[in-house]
Amino acid sequence: MYWIALQPRPEPALGDALSDPVTVLGWWALQYTPRVACLADVVLLEVSASERLWGGRATLLRSIYTSSKPIAHVAYARGATSLLALGRLIAGQKALFPADELPLLALLAARPHLGTLARMGCTTWGQLRALPRGGLARRFGADLLAALDQAYGERPDVYPWLSLPDVFDSRLALVTQVESADALLFGARRLLAQLQAWLQLRQLGVLAIELGWRMDPRRNTATEGSVLIRTAQASADMLHLQRLLAERLAQVELAAPVQSLCLRTIETQARHARSASLLPAEQLKGDSLLQTLERLSARLGCHKVLRLQTCADHRPEHRQAWVAATSAPQSIATFQGDKRAGGQKSLKNSGGMSGVPTAWASTLLPTWLLAEPIQLVCDQQIPCFDGPLTLLIGPQRLEAGWWPDPTGKVADTTLRDYFVARNPGTILVWIYRERLLQGRGNQTANVWYLHGIFA
Repeated sequence: MYWIALQPRPEPALGDALSDPVTVLGWWALQYTPRVACLADVVLLEVSASERLWGGRATLLRSIYTSSKPIAHVAYARGATSLLALGRLIAGQKALFPADELPLLALLAARPHLGTLARMGCTTWGQLRALPRGGLARRFGADLLAALDQAYGERPDVYPWLSLPDVFDSRLALVTQVESADALLFGARRLLAQLQAWLQLRQLGVLAIELGWRMDPRRNTATEGSVLIRTAQASADMLHLQRLLAERLAQVELAAPVQSLCLRTIETQARHARSASLLPAEQLKGDSLLQTLERLSARLGCHKVLRLQTCADHRPEHRQAWVAATSAPQSIATFQGDKRAGGQKSLKNSGGMSGVPTAWASTLLPTWLLAEPIQLVCDQQIPCFDGPLTLLIGPQRLEAGWWPDPTGKVADTTLRDYFVARNPGTILVWIYRERLLQGRGNQTANVWYLHGIFA
């Protein structure tokens, strides 16, 4: 058995400091061995079973000491037992001093009895071990004797091993009660730093997170609240998530002072690392289009930031619809809007026109489509628009809308004949007539509509 003790050193109380550095350091240590435990503010690793995998003990220790960690300053110690490594870490002994020379302060179980033991002349582990075991157990309890046996390897080390959770759920108790929603962002930044470490170890990106808070229960109001943040694509950019939280928290009014925060992941997705490039054109600066749309949606509301979405429908008025910009992220996420070394991407190639019939490309469509068709006046059954119209191309027959609507609405059957026509002013227009109105009884209805204009 061989144990390594790691202890994160105190750092300045910055807004992006980790809310639980010991747990994050334990998550990081899981890459070296599955036997990781947290004891007080120290992370303990049992690495004897992993030495061969890493090419020997020296190589494993060098990797642990020199590799990048989520905490900047970490103290180290090692030993044959977990309490021996922990004692050397507390005593600040970098060299492998014998266990008998360690001070009693380095044995956690002896700390409640330091004053009594000092008056008895016991200041080191060796002096404590030399005392009669029966009297030691009767006076100080069996826990001290069990800890001493565990430190010298006479009793096995038994700990609940740490594991990386499948779902991130972290809580933070605030030092003082917060009465403003904007001030919650300071504590949320610490939780986001914890989330970033979890995402890096899991190789995931978040699609939805929830920031919750617990308010003072003594107030006669609601005791809990939360905001939900969604992203269009899996993201591990904490700065972007922080901006979205700031926009949402600016719209929240707290009913009572907040005592604690909780951040949890609602939906995650595997994140694929982007390949780096040596070309200057690949070094993009600033926020992406998707991040900008998400920030605007969080600030103004999803119903006020819209984008045009093409629809698989042959009826001209139903071929496009305005939807929330963040509800159709695929084409936005893949559209770069610039030329790359490997070629140029466009909405058509990236899925922006997915589901649209390819036959539309060969259809003569007008530049401007009217929001509502306008009924034309007819002179001797000839439609007029600033003069009589001359039919140039047509008819283009359209039969659509006979299928039931998914929302349960009545089907809107459309039977039309479209024509390209020209008026005396050489303006090209797009007109149609309803086929259901042709030839009812002995009368013939000849109703024409203007639906678009060619530029």
